[in-house]
Amino acid sequence: MKLTHKAEGTFAIAPTPFHEDGRIDETSLDLLVDFYGTTGCRGITVLGIMGEAPKLDAAEAVEVAQRVCRRAGDMQVVVGVSAAGFAAMRSLSQAAMDAGAAGVMIAPIPSLRTDEQITRYFAQAIEAIGPETPWVLQDYPLTLSVQMTPRVIRDIVGASPSCVMLKHEDWPGLEKISALRKFQTEGSLRELSILCGNGALFLDFEMERGADGAMTGYAFPDMLVDVVRLSAEGRREEAHDLFDAHLPLVRYEQQQGVGLAVRKYILMKRGILASDAQRTPATQLSATGRAEVDYLLSRLAKRDSRASIERLAA
Repeated sequence: MKLTHKAEGTFAIAPTPFHEDGRIDETSLDLLVDFYGTTGCRGITVLGIMGEAPKLDAAEAVEVAQRVCRRAGDMQVVVGVSAAGFAAMRSLSQAAMDAGAAGVMIAPIPSLRTDEQITRYFAQAIEAIGPETPWVLQDYPLTLSVQMTPRVIRDIVGASPSCVMLKHEDWPGLEKISALRKFQTEGSLRELSILCGNGALFLDFEMERGADGAMTGYAFPDMLVDVVRLSAEGRREEAHDLFDAHLPLVRYEQQQGVGLAVRKYILMKRGILASDAQRTPATQLSATGRAEVDYLLSRLAKRDSRASIERLAA
């Protein structure tokens, strides 16, 4: 089933598992997909920034997309196809959709500066992937250094009926969600799914501002699923209590440069990844860093048993 503006819930951003020697760990990739399914995720996003996509060659990227699509079952798969050139974007997009992906995700290239440059870039990107391919607009200025105002996002969405979702990762960005939902209320913006990233650092209030769910890779996607569900059910205090319990670990995992190492380490402790290896260049988690993560897990376990060391080791 192709992605639509009605998409909601939690879409997990999947890291790419590697063996210590740098080869893709296909067994861990299968376990990761299965794990996301058991937690209640509605979808999986692969080959994103945290998926180390730039470290894969073209054939490996296609292999990962195809394998996840085969394994995902009822979960929708979104494939990151951002690239320096449109030829590579077109090729990966076509391979992903042929493999059964629900849609693709496109981020702006960092050199874009003006509103006109941004809107023109996405118009050209749609020409490359084809207007029939559903796609997700990734708004991540902290990493990509491209500032998209709500009006620019409205213009991009208005010019492309195949844009069905915004991956919102601006910071601060709560007012941006409110502005986009106001455009919809006024009738100047059509329906659009908004899923939020940024490691879930602001998910509690993003849901209250009108987000439809999460699209991020925090190592406890089961928490994201629960917070999104509780928020949608109007159970505000329960949603915030659960989110608050995880916030110290969410914050620690969101550190620039070392965040992926933290995420992979926790997923390894949860028995999902055989190794927390990354492809070089990479920042490794020090022994002190691992001890700090273990400490945060022990504190979290007092309020959420899913983080208990004994359970993680089981």
